[in-house]
Amino acid sequence: MARTTVGSLVQAKEAEAILRGLFLRGLDGDAAAYHQFLQKLSAHLRAFLGKRLFGWPDEVEDLVQECLLAMHNQRHTYQPDQPLTAWVQAIARFKMIDLLRAKSSREALHDPLDDDLAVFADSDTDASDARRDLAGLLETLPDRQRLPIEHVKLQGLSVAETAAATGMSESAVKVGIHRGLKALAARIRSSAS
Repeated sequence: MARTTVGSLVQAKEAEAILRGLFLRGLDGDAAAYHQFLQKLSAHLRAFLGKRLFGWPDEVEDLVQECLLAMHNQRHTYQPDQPLTAWVQAIARFKMIDLLRAKSSREALHDPLDDDLAVFADSDTDASDARRDLAGLLETLPDRQRLPIEHVKLQGLSVAETAAATGMSESAVKVGIHRGLKALAARIRSSAS
């Protein structure tokens, strides 16, 4: 057991040294080293994500590509005095969390609605009251939360369309929706008590 752990640590250190060396050479303009870095990193990411998303090989491949693209776009943020694999794995974890959130929200879209829920209005008057109440609640939110909720949740626009319409980044749109819905829920709970 101890021999396996020591062997794993040695392999991890060797992989770190190789990847880091290729990456730094690539940052200095060595295209061949950067290409080799991307190939080796792809294998590293497949193993890292494959252990965490066992049984989802298509998602693993998609995430590997997303991670490579994110790392390429964010390569200027890497701090050379820090371990490269820790930076890579942090990006991979964020991408994996985004995937799991997206899957969860897509599955929630397929949940059947219960017609007996109190959310459904009994009459046109109740529906207009609900719209007025919702509009009032939304007005209490800052624009960075209100606009993403209005565009995505009420108008049915995609996150990308909302980002383009509001000038926000896609991640800012997602964060705005999450924080805005959380704030609305808190306001509703406090007004109910």
